[in-house]
Amino acid sequence: MKKVTLIVIGIIVASFFACQKVESLSDIPFIEFKSFDLRDTIDILGNPSKIGELVFKFEDGDGDIGLRQVDSLSSDTTNYNLFFTLFEKIEGEFQVVDEDDLETSLNFRIPYIENVGQNKTLKGEIKVDFYYLLMLYDTIKYEFYIIDRAEHESNVENTSEISFN
Repeated sequence: MKKVTLIVIGIIVASFFACQKVESLSDIPFIEFKSFDLRDTIDILGNPSKIGELVFKFEDGDGDIGLRQVDSLSSDTTNYNLFFTLFEKIEGEFQVVDEDDLETSLNFRIPYIENVGQNKTLKGEIKVDFYYLLMLYDTIKYEFYIIDRAEHESNVENTSEISFN
């Protein structure tokens, strides 16, 4: 009798967890700034430099985050799906840094992510490293957003102030 009772309780508990409703999220990606850590490092030539690590959370209801090597969104965003705008603090106010003044692109490519199974919802964290060989600014911040494969643009987030002093 004890075995039968335990089996029945086990079936009830298992069916409770099996029947939980699938979480429903928007097909438009949502991002949330988590942290930006700046630390000293040495480059491969032995020169002192800094590395910044941005961490942000993401969620997407239809799970279409990231690009494969052959995917593209449009002619001007072929290689990127994580976009940044750099701001420099000048006399207490943040001002956009002209992209033409930058030596490299600030944009990144999030690799293809796919959730297997019926529930395509994706949630997670993305970490991006920034390498600073020359300190051109005293204080900066970034504004950023992502675009999924269906070209849905996420909300825009900002980092905290990043001081090089």
